[in-house]
Amino acid sequence: MYLAAAKGDINTIIGGIAPDWGPFGSLGNEARVMVEVVMAVAILLCLALAIWGAAKQRIGATALRDTFSAEQGKGLIIAGLTGVFIIGSLGTLFTIVYGMAI
Repeated sequence: MYLAAAKGDINTIIGGIAPDWGPFGSLGNEARVMVEVVMAVAILLCLALAIWGAAKQRIGATALRDTFSAEQGKGLIIAGLTGVFIIGSLGTLFTIVYGMAI
């Protein structure tokens, strides 16, 4: 038992869990940074959309008593948070799909 534990380290465990960029594994560091920047900007835009939806829902429901505006706000919240989830999981999804194709 002790000898088996001496072989591995934390990098082996973490390296097995982290995605390896799947089909994008051959990209250079600059291209990876550009992909990460584009994804970060898209996540920020989706979060801004969700915040705008929350404000629109709050204002429409209380101040203006406008149910259409409140329903639009709900839609914006759901769209923004769904976008954040999808963009945040793209790396894992690409790795899974690429691994299944091989």
